[in-house]
Amino acid sequence: MKNQIVELSIATTDGKFTAKYTPEGLAELDFPVGRTKGAGAGSNEIPAQFHRWHRITESALKSVLAGQKPKQLPPLVPTGTEFQKSVWNVMRKIPAGRTKSYGEVAQAIGRPRAVRAVGGACGANPIPILVPCHRILAANKKLGGFSGGLDWKRKLLAREGIVF
Repeated sequence: MKNQIVELSIATTDGKFTAKYTPEGLAELDFPVGRTKGAGAGSNEIPAQFHRWHRITESALKSVLAGQKPKQLPPLVPTGTEFQKSVWNVMRKIPAGRTKSYGEVAQAIGRPRAVRAVGGACGANPIPILVPCHRILAANKKLGGFSGGLDWKRKLLAREGIVF
């Protein structure tokens, strides 16, 4: 059970996302791409805790996709460096409808010259949408990059009332 990863699909009006859980919580959330798999094991073989986290994840994802703040998040356990985790923690504190620049995030973690590294950490975010890297912009309020593609970034920001 220690190294177990359970993949479960989340059907939304925007496509089917894939959530990946470890025994500690949600480790990854993948954007819809073509066909996605369901759970690796039969649903009866998946411990109840995973199902509980999945219901929370599904509700949270649908809330964010609707431009709303989720009521609750599952335990988030993204894998990354300490630097990346510090960036992701700052991103989690940015409220819906607000943005920060890569430079502002670099300042917030006490590494003002690490602007490019902040961009790299955003791109490496394994739990996009719930850890809202879409709210991070380049200088002068330009979009910058996004792991799900710029169309997704524009769509998510527009749903939060931020239009370009």
